[in-house]
Amino acid sequence: MTEVADLRAVFGDRLQENVLLAPYTSARIGGPADFLVMVKSAEELGAAASHLWEMKLPFVMLGGGSNVLVSERGVRGVVILNRAKEVRFMRGENPKVWVESGVIFSNLANRCAALGLGGLEWAATVPGTIGGAVHGNAGAFGGEVAGHLIYADLLTERGREQWPVEKLEYGYRTSSLKRGAARAVVLAAELSLKNATVEEVSVKIAQFSARRKATQPPGASMGSMFKNPPGDFAGRLIDAAGLKGTRIGNAEISAVHGNFFVNRGETRASDVRALIELAQKEVFETFGVHLELEVELIGEW
Repeated sequence: MTEVADLRAVFGDRLQENVLLAPYTSARIGGPADFLVMVKSAEELGAAASHLWEMKLPFVMLGGGSNVLVSERGVRGVVILNRAKEVRFMRGENPKVWVESGVIFSNLANRCAALGLGGLEWAATVPGTIGGAVHGNAGAFGGEVAGHLIYADLLTERGREQWPVEKLEYGYRTSSLKRGAARAVVLAAELSLKNATVEEVSVKIAQFSARRKATQPPGASMGSMFKNPPGDFAGRLIDAAGLKGTRIGNAEISAVHGNFFVNRGETRASDVRALIELAQKEVFETFGVHLELEVELIGEW
């Protein structure tokens, strides 16, 4: 097959075929990718994306796998597994950090804490990568990427570009990138920090982590499944519709938090999607509110 030969010529032994994606997602759900390529630096990521654009082959970016639902039928084309993890701290009166897009956001927040650098305490409970966070304006506990991003280092079809935060036109869990303003891959980002003490930052992180454990389910899960509608909370609406604890197959709407969907073991993506559609239907019929997905559906449905 010419496509396989062309891919092998570009990626060599890094190209894997027919790779199950479930282990690479936080929900542990998902079928096989036709091809998977792991990248370990922003340069490798940019080169991989450029090659695939030139070859006119579709590809999907996968980082922490925390905000995606991958079909059990899998993903056609190529999945780029982003493991670009370089971090550079810049100390001084106005500290900041340059971080590659494959770094897990919660890990970055804890590294900041160890250095007495604050500002990202809210992100200590965010399981996804910097790339996904920049793309979707991730947030928690009142903080969000829009409040800290200085610029995003992107690869577009024009080449490598730096987009200041204003150009990303951030909104609630969205950006100009997410709205399709440009075909782009997030390579890295520079974020503003604050000088603090190790103790101050660590205490805040401990408080946020305790709140998360008290209000969100442990184990393999996806959440937040839906965006919060204006002036309300998706979890509250799902709870009020009487859906907490509802199961289809081994997929369950968490009894702890209605906006988290739990994998109770060998769960099919189609069962999770059926549960998504049930929640949307019941909430709309009960309250007249359409719940918009925050989690992205990936693969062949």
